[in-house]
Amino acid sequence: MAASVLLLCLFCLGSAEAGKLLVVPSDGSHWTGMKPLVEELGRRGNQVVVVIPEASLSMGPSQHTTTLTYPVPYTKTQLQEHVNAGVTTLTSKDLSTDLARFQNFVNSMDLLSILTTRNAEGLLSNKALMKKLQNYNFDAILTDPFEPVGAIAGEYLSIPAIYIQTTHPCGVDALASQCPVPASYVPQPLTHFTDRMNLLQRSVNLVRTLLQPMACGRMLARADEIASHVLQRKTSMVEILSRGVLWFMHSDFVLEFPRPLMPNMIVVGGMDSKKAKPLSQMRSPHVYCREKYRWLRS
Repeated sequence: MAASVLLLCLFCLGSAEAGKLLVVPSDGSHWTGMKPLVEELGRRGNQVVVVIPEASLSMGPSQHTTTLTYPVPYTKTQLQEHVNAGVTTLTSKDLSTDLARFQNFVNSMDLLSILTTRNAEGLLSNKALMKKLQNYNFDAILTDPFEPVGAIAGEYLSIPAIYIQTTHPCGVDALASQCPVPASYVPQPLTHFTDRMNLLQRSVNLVRTLLQPMACGRMLARADEIASHVLQRKTSMVEILSRGVLWFMHSDFVLEFPRPLMPNMIVVGGMDSKKAKPLSQMRSPHVYCREKYRWLRS
């Protein structure tokens, strides 16, 4: 609740009453959707600190913010090659049967386990940077739980966490928040089912729903180890994410199916694309209609 009030204040209050916000984004379209929000918060006078790896596909300095970087054991070229290879492997698989789709889902969890934890040790083991972040005394952290590094950093710094995400591959947001996911009409990821399933499809979807905690455990196993080491206690990403005070969901019901949401989940669709630019050399609709009318009468 405290973080949701803080974020509202960050938008509404002037610079004299600005807050301090730590931002740990994820790469690719995740950052594309978050960047305009982060820059607007900084433009309104809030102290916004964005922490990103030295090598990434799309992340870099943003306006009205302070950007801090940390070293990672790969280059941008190596990262792009690794991502391309993984995508090629997954898209070349046979998906003609339910069993094949489930196997592809498991392979996806293995690939994402590597991709989403590649930055965690780089930031969390950087004692100088973590100490610097601690000295800022942030009011909250805004992060994408697609990569666990931000959630773990927020837990380490003991600040309220605000999550902003698209649909998580293994549905950890539903597990962490204990949000109901009715197997009768909420299709699991990569099943290719719709919200109108026959009996067989619902049965398969039910099995996939029951296996969801195991899938998340497989995907987040390495992240759980890193979190336990950094926090010096046995913990898991599900436990850490369960303490999130506010979830911004990038749900788009053109691409996804409606499902139940918890009270601290807010749908903010349409944030995964770049900000639209004004159209050039565009005639006024009124001028176009007049010309069209004249042409029809001639």
